[in-house]
Amino acid sequence: MAVLLAAPLAAPAPALALAQDQAEPAAQPAPQVQQQVPVRQILVEGNQRVEADTVISYLLIQPGQVADARSINLSIQTLFATGLFSDVRIEDRGGIVVVYVAENPIINRVILEGNNALDDERISEEIQAQPRAIFTRARVQADVQRIIEVYRRSGRFAAQVTPRIAEQPQNRVDLIFEISEGPVTGIRRINFIGNERFPDRRLRGELVTEESRWWRFFSSNDNYDPDRLEYDRELLRQFYQNEGYADFRVVSAVAELTPDQEDFYVTFTVDEGDVYTFGDIAVNSQLPDISEEFLQGVLPLQSGELYRADAIEEAVDALTFATGSSGYAFVTIRPRLDRDRDNRTVNVEFVIDEGPRVYIDRIDVVGNTRTLDYVIRREMELVEGDAFNRVLIDRSRARIRRLGFFEEVEIVEAQGDSPDRANLSVQVTEQPTGELAFGAGFSSTDSFLIDLSISERNLRGRGQFLRFRISASSRRQQVDVRFTEPRFMGRNMAAGFDLFQVRSDFAREANFQTESTGFSLRAGFPVTRSTELGLTYTLRNDDVQVFAGANTALRSQAGERITSVGSYTLRWDRTNDPIQPTRGFRAEVTQSFAGFGGDVRYVRTEAVGSVYRGIWEDVVASFTFSSGFVLGWGGDDVRINDRFFKGGNSFRGFETAGVGPRVVVRDATTGALRSGDALGGRLYAIGTLEVTFPLGLPEEYGVSASAFTDFGTIGLLDEESSIAEIPGAAFTVDDLAPRVSAGVSVFWDSPFGPIRFDIAEALVNEDYDRTEFFRFSTRTGF
Repeated sequence: MAVLLAAPLAAPAPALALAQDQAEPAAQPAPQVQQQVPVRQILVEGNQRVEADTVISYLLIQPGQVADARSINLSIQTLFATGLFSDVRIEDRGGIVVVYVAENPIINRVILEGNNALDDERISEEIQAQPRAIFTRARVQADVQRIIEVYRRSGRFAAQVTPRIAEQPQNRVDLIFEISEGPVTGIRRINFIGNERFPDRRLRGELVTEESRWWRFFSSNDNYDPDRLEYDRELLRQFYQNEGYADFRVVSAVAELTPDQEDFYVTFTVDEGDVYTFGDIAVNSQLPDISEEFLQGVLPLQSGELYRADAIEEAVDALTFATGSSGYAFVTIRPRLDRDRDNRTVNVEFVIDEGPRVYIDRIDVVGNTRTLDYVIRREMELVEGDAFNRVLIDRSRARIRRLGFFEEVEIVEAQGDSPDRANLSVQVTEQPTGELAFGAGFSSTDSFLIDLSISERNLRGRGQFLRFRISASSRRQQVDVRFTEPRFMGRNMAAGFDLFQVRSDFAREANFQTESTGFSLRAGFPVTRSTELGLTYTLRNDDVQVFAGANTALRSQAGERITSVGSYTLRWDRTNDPIQPTRGFRAEVTQSFAGFGGDVRYVRTEAVGSVYRGIWEDVVASFTFSSGFVLGWGGDDVRINDRFFKGGNSFRGFETAGVGPRVVVRDATTGALRSGDALGGRLYAIGTLEVTFPLGLPEEYGVSASAFTDFGTIGLLDEESSIAEIPGAAFTVDDLAPRVSAGVSVFWDSPFGPIRFDIAEALVNEDYDRTEFFRFSTRTGF
């Protein structure tokens, strides 16, 4: 092995020796030439891969010319500049010029040794040396610096790289980078100088850079990175300017290496300045169809308020939206700031330049590798030829997102072929729409439940929904097929059907089992932009089987009956985002009427509503309330399979069917009630307060959490299902007593699919309720 490169980066002398191929050719003594003899012939010697004619083409000397010292030196420099040669000599032998060249070798392989923290691919993306490329020492030295820079960006400032070569036959070499990575350089302390209004701890919370702590093993933000430090300067500026400090500036940001060379001290020197408020707020508009008074009214800032830089950006967005709603697509809005230092106010004038009324020339759909174009286009509320309207564009984006087929949806505007034309590009990123769902639960009474289903929400890219579910658990076996066509017969109406067979075994909960077989027909259509109406008809055969030893309240429910039920559902959605809302509300009401045919008669009403409110960035509070009531008519009581059973996912802290009316036995000695069969209730009301928040882990881990409390009640049995208390005998309890639980949920977007862990504690409950401390569920997409 011939070692050509072995110098450490800190030693400059070997680095100069490394670049001998870049030495000035003029340093070589010019050969003695005969000035008066013209060149008759040019010979090339030493070349292996490069053709002689190629070498001659780079020369400034040609046959018939006189080879003087200047032309020879320039020719040598030109040949060196090609990077093809490691040595060049030119001799004039009285009319015959001989060019001696030594070619640079070809790189056979690039080998990285000692890199454990960074993989080969990460480093190979940064360096220029590649197999079959020409080897030069100067390029290798440049690659050494690039590798060191990669390690510095990852927080390893002590990294050293030593390049070596191993000669191979046919003028080839293996290029080897020996890497000593060194320790990770962390942040020992972040200090601030000049901050009077906010303490150091508050300012550290605004930075991306963090102090090194043992528990931050998942994060790389506690490694020193000069680029991240520059970003932190901007974050400090934004924070102070949003707190009214219009003159704030970061005087300096200095990082000093600790004596042990393992960490950095980072010091920010700041000049806070004075607090400003908004002064005069004005709109100067040249748009003929929109009054300045109207535009002034949409501004989200007022005179006298604390100055905030982001309020100006919000105002520009509001004005852009307002003007776009009136058909002006490409207006220019320029905020002019006049800082009055004497009165500590900032006067703002928004200058709106007039633009032409714009019409949609073309709508392109980009990124849909699976979903057919028309599935996306039919959700657009604009078509080619319509006037540009930003409100309709935002609504179209929300409708496409609501499909649930795409991870990202953006509608980008671009100038058309003329000033009054615009093109829209609907850019989507497909996401898995198939789902393999798996659920499991562990209760306080050693109950283990499993559920499995396979579904496709975008069948053949046509937006159709198909689900085949097989549920097998300790108490439920279910097989069902569901199909939905979202645009039935090309109209804005969804239609579908369900085929199902469900067998529910409540032997442990209530000493009975049911088996239902039937079908449903469904249709749904929008009533307004934010409301939808759904219609459903279901015909099913219900068979209730009561086990031996069941109480009288259950024995009366045994038998087989046919249920014919029609229902409607009215949905109202006024959230700002269909997938992850941060404000707005949703409401849904469902009523079912059974008795038009069949053997069962009842009226069932259920309602659910949710309100969302963003508290902080990525922190969202929500309140959900659901309730239901079912009433038999025509002399019929409500059968047990038509009652409400709550618990598990619907009332965390209690197991499935663990709360509500129940058959109990009173202990003769202690007087305590022993839990028996669950009977379900005809009435329930459950509320949930929940706050969802990130856990501070890197976003790529996909982990978040929520704190919640569930509260409500369930009960109201028919008289036929109630058993009065007799000493020593079983009886029913149905007191509509309040229940309350609280806990936390952890959500993990794992490589196997979303996983959810619920940990809940029943705070207010009855002795006969069945509680559940832990529940786990997951599903995976395909």
